[in-house]
Amino acid sequence: MFENLSEKFDRAFKVLKGQGKITEINVAETVKEIRKALLDADVNYKIAKDFTDRVKEKALGENVLTAVSPGQLLTKITHDELSALMGGDKTDINLNGTPAIILIAGLQGSGKTTFSGKLANYLKTKKNRNVMLVAGDVYRPAAINQLKVLGEQIGVEVYSDEASKDPVGIAQAAIAHGKATGKNVIIIDTAGRLAIDEEMMNEIAKVKKAVQPQETLFVVDSMTGQDAVNTAKAFNDRIDYDGVVLTKLDGDTRGGAALTIRSVVNKPIKFVGTGEKMEALDIFYPNRMADRILGMGDIISLVERAQENFDEEQARKLQKKIAKNTFSFVDFYEQIQQIKKMGNLKDLVGMIPGAGKALKDVEIEDDAFKSIEAIIMSMTPQERDEPSIINGSRRKRIADGSGTNIQEVNKLLKQFEETRKVMRMMSNPTAMSAMMRNMPKMRK
Repeated sequence: MFENLSEKFDRAFKVLKGQGKITEINVAETVKEIRKALLDADVNYKIAKDFTDRVKEKALGENVLTAVSPGQLLTKITHDELSALMGGDKTDINLNGTPAIILIAGLQGSGKTTFSGKLANYLKTKKNRNVMLVAGDVYRPAAINQLKVLGEQIGVEVYSDEASKDPVGIAQAAIAHGKATGKNVIIIDTAGRLAIDEEMMNEIAKVKKAVQPQETLFVVDSMTGQDAVNTAKAFNDRIDYDGVVLTKLDGDTRGGAALTIRSVVNKPIKFVGTGEKMEALDIFYPNRMADRILGMGDIISLVERAQENFDEEQARKLQKKIAKNTFSFVDFYEQIQQIKKMGNLKDLVGMIPGAGKALKDVEIEDDAFKSIEAIIMSMTPQERDEPSIINGSRRKRIADGSGTNIQEVNKLLKQFEETRKVMRMMSNPTAMSAMMRNMPKMRK
């Protein structure tokens, strides 16, 4: 996410490295590089120019503190301006109403139906809402089937009427059904088109007028760059939506849409899609996104994700096992599943300050744990509980069963033992303090 933009910003700030003070010349040079980075990211020229003019004006107007270098100051000013450009503060979804009705709009292929499923999952699991999805695309049977599959996957009811070709009638009947069955949130997925047309605009406007939603969200594929911004403007001019959802932000996107939609349509970005899984949906925080673009990581989001997937009772049991040195491959496997729930690995690494930059050339696969899981699952229950019994012949059997080789099995066993030692030491304050005391001797 924003990898190329981050690199170009980094290069821009290097102009000021080692400079003792901010001058009009070195600021102009840095600002020129920032503008070039924004244009390369598919940001509209006028927006890029206005942005860099504000950065330059603020930088030259600042009295540089002795403790702050010119590079640090300009990074801070750029960060604040980026955050403001994307909307400043996060904007919550409006769930007032009994039930709250959420209307989803956008072009075909933008990820509307998938987002509808993700939003239903988010509201059900994070907000404890009784949600119903409505299949309002009367033209594409595949969209109805897709929504039904997603609904089944997340345990949410899907209302559909495949015999009807009236989206307004379907929406109204769905709301009546939702009220009768005690739903407190109804999400209506609507038809998309391959391009903006009058028929499509009339239809979505009629649905909106008929159901009076608390929230209308416009879903846009961020990989379409400046076209995404133009589409967002055309839709907003017609249906006056409440917020934007950017999908496929984990793909090969240059970031222009995320940076400029707010300033063009004056509507907040509320959610971003960051992967295929139903859990891959993030609330949009402009300041945190600015942190990530400038290579500062996003430790707050990382901690929040960890807390969401943290089981206190399981953690207490794990602590006891570590203290007794009975931490096994069963526990190790469970920990891997917890990490996987937090999202794709590359995204998580990008949240660690400095890690994204350090590992920018390292390809982190989404299924990085696949071979480890295969090795563990090829062990017998006894081997998972007692790794010490895994001898040469067992190692060969495990390698054959997991589709790996003996070297990979040996490597995992070694890493597991080292992990177990470190965990045991960390749970023992006496051993930890002894190790800390010995560290100066070890360095000599």
